[in-house]
Amino acid sequence: MRAKLWLSVCVCHAVASMLVWWMGERLPDWLIWRADHWLDRPWTLWTSAWVHMNTQHLISNQLAVGALAAMAWVLKPGLRASAAWLAAWPLVPLVLPLWPHVGYYAGLSGLIHAAVAVVGVYLLAGRSAVPVARRWGLMLLAGLLAKLLYERSWQWPVVWSDGLGISVVQSAHLIGAVGGALLMGLLLHRALDQH
Repeated sequence: MRAKLWLSVCVCHAVASMLVWWMGERLPDWLIWRADHWLDRPWTLWTSAWVHMNTQHLISNQLAVGALAAMAWVLKPGLRASAAWLAAWPLVPLVLPLWPHVGYYAGLSGLIHAAVAVVGVYLLAGRSAVPVARRWGLMLLAGLLAKLLYERSWQWPVVWSDGLGISVVQSAHLIGAVGGALLMGLLLHRALDQH
């Protein structure tokens, strides 16, 4: 199955997020990316994705990961798409220091935006055997672009969400989306060069 690795990454994020949630409050503090000392805790480039600040945050990201798994089941992203998504994983916290207002980051939202961008570019490039794949890719990317323009994270990198009851690091959405699209484009370009 073409989407096997993608689905495995979805399962990894869902299960790890639940395990970290069940551990309680002590351990997650060591797993959160913090701008002032992430160099002393480099593992937080990966583990911060699994930490959620409250139940609503966890549920919303679990639902999004479930949607990514369902999307993969239908659209069947290949190995290069999965590789691009995996490469985007530490990218969000690595780029966050460009926004000095962001003191810490936790959750899967940046990676979720990266995944949508990866699949959008993958489909738009015609790399899928799914009927009207390019149209699906265009719709995914247009929807993602509209969301990013609405959020305007370059002006408001962090905003309060009443629905989630937490501060949302919108700049992570932008980093994830741009990073995912660029990484997927790079991998597709390299694949063309090898033929």
